[in-house]
Amino acid sequence: MSTLNESFLIGLIGDGITESLTPPMHEREADHHGVRYLYRPVDLAKINRPGADVGELLRAGRDLGFNGFNITHPCKQIVMDHLDEVAPQAAAIGAVNTVLVRDDKFIGYNTDCSGFTEGFRGGLPGANLDRVVQFGSGGAGSAVAEALLAVGAQRLDLVDVDVARAAQRAAALSGRYPGAVVGAVEPDQVPELVIGASGVVNATPVGMHHHPGTPFDTALLNGGQWVADVVYLPLATELVTAAKTVGCQVLDGGHMAVGQAVDAFRLFTDLNPDRHRMRDHFLSLTGQSPVAPAQESGGAR
Repeated sequence: MSTLNESFLIGLIGDGITESLTPPMHEREADHHGVRYLYRPVDLAKINRPGADVGELLRAGRDLGFNGFNITHPCKQIVMDHLDEVAPQAAAIGAVNTVLVRDDKFIGYNTDCSGFTEGFRGGLPGANLDRVVQFGSGGAGSAVAEALLAVGAQRLDLVDVDVARAAQRAAALSGRYPGAVVGAVEPDQVPELVIGASGVVNATPVGMHHHPGTPFDTALLNGGQWVADVVYLPLATELVTAAKTVGCQVLDGGHMAVGQAVDAFRLFTDLNPDRHRMRDHFLSLTGQSPVAPAQESGGAR
């Protein structure tokens, strides 16, 4: 367990992450626990290094005394070749976003999955999981698909511009969740499936400030559905806004952003972070308001 005189040095390796909100979320939560905690972004764009150098950067960080790293695009899959151990769920997803340095060894986890899971359970309690359509099957999409099946999705259709990637992910998930129906969707099937879905998830970058739009025609939505997004800048994406307008229950991308930070902080420190406090801090950092009333219950977890 962590002690009050222990300090932590954590890094975030990825491309274009200098302005990430994860470092200040971690540091603020550490302040509440009275521990010294420094979280530094290692931006590949700033240091002119390719994603393939993630292993070298991990080893250099270990030698400099880092306790762990978060890993993001484009390194979540590449990093797996440089780890000594990988948690079973992360291995099944095929992506790692959290690496602990323990006894000179690298141990990989995926808190994107656990973060989305807890956000979904808290933000969309009792959601109908009979038929879910998910857009995107890359790094974030793989974690979200795993989470949806883990919480009970009965049918999950994956939509991706890379149909082969979606088919590969669907096959892997079908093997792990034989009680569910998982498939890859051709573009011409999208309208019919969205209309008939109980819920829809966007796990693509579409909707971000610099990538505006929606992954499908939102006129297909109806008020009996729920809609979840992983994009958090802005929280009120075009998809979430359109879904709210027709009466859908919505889950903004901040839930996953906070959830992955909560679970990574716990892994790094062995301390129990307060999810609600971290979400409040996240909202203050973004200057945004929640897109739906808070439905979570309870305090720290």
